[in-house]
Amino acid sequence: MEATGTDEVEKIKSKFMSAWNNMKYSWVLKTKTYFSRNSPVFLLGKCYHFKSDESGELSTEGSNFDKINTEISGNVEEFRKDFISRIWLTYREEFPQIKGSALTTDCGWGCTLRTGQMLLAQGLMLHFLGRAWVWPDALDIENSDSESWTAHTVKKLTASLEASLTAEREPRILSNHQERTLRRNCGDSEMRNEVYHRKIISWFGDSPLAAFGLHQLIEYGKKSGKIAGDWYGPAVVAHILRKAVEEARDPELQGVTVYVAQDCTVYSSDVIDRQCSFMDSGEADTKAVIILVPVRLGGERTNMDYLEFVKGILSLEYCVGIIGGKPKQSYYFAGFQDDSLIYMDPHYCQSFVDVSIKDFPLESFHCPSPKKMSFKKMDPSCTIGFYCRTVQDFEKASEEITKMLKSSSKEKYPLFTFVKGHSRDYDFASSPLHEEKYLFSEDEKKRLKRFSTEEFVLL
Repeated sequence: MEATGTDEVEKIKSKFMSAWNNMKYSWVLKTKTYFSRNSPVFLLGKCYHFKSDESGELSTEGSNFDKINTEISGNVEEFRKDFISRIWLTYREEFPQIKGSALTTDCGWGCTLRTGQMLLAQGLMLHFLGRAWVWPDALDIENSDSESWTAHTVKKLTASLEASLTAEREPRILSNHQERTLRRNCGDSEMRNEVYHRKIISWFGDSPLAAFGLHQLIEYGKKSGKIAGDWYGPAVVAHILRKAVEEARDPELQGVTVYVAQDCTVYSSDVIDRQCSFMDSGEADTKAVIILVPVRLGGERTNMDYLEFVKGILSLEYCVGIIGGKPKQSYYFAGFQDDSLIYMDPHYCQSFVDVSIKDFPLESFHCPSPKKMSFKKMDPSCTIGFYCRTVQDFEKASEEITKMLKSSSKEKYPLFTFVKGHSRDYDFASSPLHEEKYLFSEDEKKRLKRFSTEEFVLL
């Protein structure tokens, strides 16, 4: 009886904290973001120009788009559609309880796991859909103003408390757009793309069975000493993502692997070995690889000398973004304009969506508005990601990025390096492809311990 009472208290506490965090981070969607008309905007390798005869700035808020000169409106709409099409993964509440805890929300602690999910999702989108794909319904998404978001937050706070007291689940309110289904006339290609669009999102669902869902990532994190409710840094998340992809059993995922750089070094032979490893089906086709490089862009603060390199990286179409942020908050960086980074923010608490049901609502997995942040505010600890479909793509990317590293580095040593050979050739222990007992090798644990002491605390 006492245990039951304690559980109820924990549930009420969890609901209250979810609603509180929702109010706390409500600025995520209600603040406006302004873009210069006179500078190009880059988003994961694509460039957009908003230039017109008029000078000044334009806002990304939906109501202001009608006022934009028709000469540039096409490019603005293309940018909006491209940005909204990226998969947005945020705090969620009321999902199935995380094993070994009473937690049913990741509000306040799961932001780096969410930004890691967004990076991996972009890699999978490149793999299955290609960079040119955009969601046909992107511009139909509701772009609510600040007043409606604030009202929505108050409603959620009230509903959460009432549900806690009456032991009833908070009713899920779906918009007209969310209730639309796939029953529309479209070509085979569009239907195939929509199937993959939904499938990719479902792999990140907040349930124990989702391959890259929060529950699975936390299980892999336990093997490195992390538990639900802990703060995760960009380097640790990189290794957790690697393990999650290795352990994924969906046949569709057998053609993808993840490589994590060791001590800011990418060993080319190790990457190619991963790409050429046989798939479960026995086919000899090479695998696509997502390369993750944990780095530090300076000491206590980000070194502005690295700005041009980061901009160069985000200008590459095979870049899948950066897991980073500013002190106390993790963001998913996907582009830039001038000296400001464009990002998606996971700090907005949304209701759990059951992705196992047919035609589950997609709206909450796409961000209606981009955000910008000055590069100098960025925390130096981050993880950079790239996608290479073939061995030839990897070799080309390594050459291109190496040139970029050399030209942008004012220091004696570049931010990270590509070297030929295996890590074992340089007296580093190479972790096996399939570790049954441990998530990380002993060398990896030592490196992660050092990274953990350097990384920012995430709230």
